[in-house]
Amino acid sequence: MTAPERIPGRAGVRLLVTADHASAAVPHGVALGVDAAAMTTHIAIDIGTAELARGLAARLGAPAVIATVSRLVIDFNREPEAPGLIPHISDGVHIIGNDGLPDSERARRLNAYHAPYHAAIDAAVAEAAPALLVSIHSFTPQLATRPDEARPWPVGILYNQDDRAARLGIAALAARGLNVGDNQPYSGRVLNATMNRHAEARGLPYLGFEVRQDQLADASGIERWTDILAGVVAEVAALLPSRSEPAPR
Repeated sequence: MTAPERIPGRAGVRLLVTADHASAAVPHGVALGVDAAAMTTHIAIDIGTAELARGLAARLGAPAVIATVSRLVIDFNREPEAPGLIPHISDGVHIIGNDGLPDSERARRLNAYHAPYHAAIDAAVAEAAPALLVSIHSFTPQLATRPDEARPWPVGILYNQDDRAARLGIAALAARGLNVGDNQPYSGRVLNATMNRHAEARGLPYLGFEVRQDQLADASGIERWTDILAGVVAEVAALLPSRSEPAPR
């Protein structure tokens, strides 16, 4: 079993930060057949999100749960039954070691990596009783398989059915002069598994941030986005009711 990174929060801080794709680590015994250079790119990791999630947790005094295994081993932001849970290809790169995976290995990865990550989020929710969940992701400025697709947004907010916090967050980012992707660069109505499970299923408001990876390329960029997102989270949390009613489904 590979445990996620857990950061404790200050007492009374009713927030929780998560980062599903924060690591490029491949556990011993898993052979992906992907070269080392590719493992440093967006196919293996949401670049900058571990540092951003840690910085945000520290700034807000919030607890955090941060993934410690690459999305190519198993994707924490997919349901256990989802076809893309263990990918065979990512942005044109063949994940050779995931081809022909026996059911026993799929089950082992679920039990060893996926289940402990989501159990840690469940435990953190129980401990912190958050009024707002904050999900941190990053996206590549350019997909190799979609060279004509523009991704001009430095930041986006993703959501599924519950857009209470998302609408406030989009407005807060726009007020800071940012071009904000509203369910861009892709829709949370299609890919939102972690927040569907831990936020929407509980009626908890959430902010699903996607920061473009060139914005997180160095320490100064991460510091800048820590400042921005900490301000937005604090603003949104203050505007939400202290005891949120379940969102309409």
